[in-house]
Amino acid sequence: MTKSPSVLVIGGGSTGTGIARDLAMRGLDVTLVERGNLTHGTTGRMHGLLHSGGRYAVSDQASARECIVENRVLRRIASHCVEMTGGLFVQRPEDDDEYFEKKLNGCRECGIPAEVLSGKEAREMEPYLAGDIKRAIKVPDGAIDPFRLCVANAASAVEHGARVETHSEVSDVLVEDGEVVGVEVTHKTGSGPYVHGNPGEKENIYADYVVNATGAWAGQIGDLAGVEVEVRPSKGVMTIMNTRQVDTVINRCRPKGDADIIVPHETTCILGTTDEEVEDPDDYPEEGWEVDLMIDTLSELVPMLKEARTIRSFWGVRPLYEPPGTGTEDPTDITREFFLLDHGDRDDLPGMTSIVGGKLTTYRMMAEKISDHVCEKLDVEAECRTADVPLPGSEDFSVLRDYMDDFGLRSPIGRRSVQRLGSRADEVLNSVDPNPVVCECEAVTRAEIQDSLKTAGTELNSVRIQTRASMGNCQGAICCHRMANELAPEYDEGTIRAALDDLYQERWKGERHGMWGEQLSQAALKHMLHATTMNRDNDPATAESPVDFNAFDGGVGAGGFAGENTRAGGVADGGKKGGENGDN
Repeated sequence: MTKSPSVLVIGGGSTGTGIARDLAMRGLDVTLVERGNLTHGTTGRMHGLLHSGGRYAVSDQASARECIVENRVLRRIASHCVEMTGGLFVQRPEDDDEYFEKKLNGCRECGIPAEVLSGKEAREMEPYLAGDIKRAIKVPDGAIDPFRLCVANAASAVEHGARVETHSEVSDVLVEDGEVVGVEVTHKTGSGPYVHGNPGEKENIYADYVVNATGAWAGQIGDLAGVEVEVRPSKGVMTIMNTRQVDTVINRCRPKGDADIIVPHETTCILGTTDEEVEDPDDYPEEGWEVDLMIDTLSELVPMLKEARTIRSFWGVRPLYEPPGTGTEDPTDITREFFLLDHGDRDDLPGMTSIVGGKLTTYRMMAEKISDHVCEKLDVEAECRTADVPLPGSEDFSVLRDYMDDFGLRSPIGRRSVQRLGSRADEVLNSVDPNPVVCECEAVTRAEIQDSLKTAGTELNSVRIQTRASMGNCQGAICCHRMANELAPEYDEGTIRAALDDLYQERWKGERHGMWGEQLSQAALKHMLHATTMNRDNDPATAESPVDFNAFDGGVGAGGFAGENTRAGGVADGGKKGGENGDN
């Protein structure tokens, strides 16, 4: 039997997992490596917009046409990852009439369905829009769950024989006789079926062809191979609100600008964004004024945002690319098209191609184009099927409605579970009995947690991105320890505590940018629950010296924890024992 050509894909975001799936479905031997969890980079740090193409209908019509084509494909193959909210481009009194007409005509030129609504009609759709909104253009925008999408692509790749290695950072690109032949990876901490190495262990992975799908980090992989990949990383802030102030994607209908979109996503709204070029995609300032800008500017469209609670903010880095010599200064002017850089043709270094630019909505198209390219390089004749074969969980769209009836899922918890799991609902929800709720905010049950642990190992942040547990209003205050408890008894206490700490710190990382008003109170409550009720700020289990529990058993005299007057007896009545005012 002839051995299939082998391909190594670097990067576990939407593009990388999409490439792994495409090539594996064509019968190639595929390995994907990712330095963190899946979606560790840009894919896990975006506003979740399924583009109609409307945002690019004036400035970048090639990208707009790509978006509307793939918008329709993803609604078909990834139905359990998509919510078709619809979108509005709204015009305020000070916004330009001429630009509004350009946007409308641009949408129609690109094949994007577009309908003009009066201000009154727009407010009938979204009652919390500002009262002075003049009119709007209705387009088929939507919301997409990037975490669920990537996991589904990776799962499909594995089903077709691919190997997926998370927590495996590329530390070198292997070049022999002037050709790329593989990579050296350094395995990090983590466990589970997607982590096969020991922490700190290095492994050489050889392949017939290497694909660099690391997005904003593509230049760093290029450096390891000795070639230049001119990526221009651009950071943008996203701010998450405590609830859905709107149920439709709201865009400001004006030329480029910051803070111009609100995306309803699951139980929240995500406000975005800024566009500021940075040198290092791993090291850039996260500044409070950017969060203030989101609230202040977007409250011009939805005034109630001014008084709403912000639960966290996060920053992502766009993998912008423009061909050398273009000379664009403003990152907002750089095209959102994608490019294939064949380093054999471009740099006289065969064996590797980088894919740069693009956006999540067009990830499948990007994967198809580079998979065609790789197959051509390896003399493989195989057709792409990813536009027609649904992802795991989306095989039968009607199954969502059927499961609602079969399980009697009239409660919000039941409905949310089935919406997340799609056609896998029967398999997962019947796997655990009893099946209590672990995360009330996002309505995640034990069955979903246990199902995600099959691939996550001890990585509770991987569980989070698969299920949304700990991503709701309380940001894990009530459920972090419950999630960790699901690791017992399979893992030892130290491992479980470390997993809990990692999850808690990841939640705190985004919360610290919203410390005002009600959110400050919520954060304080969360800290007190964990620090005092669970003693996690001074955990005896992590102390260097053992705790003398005899001091507690022997009473206050043994440990000297109280004064002489306390020995007379404990007081449980508010300090009034022995006297009305508690003088004794």
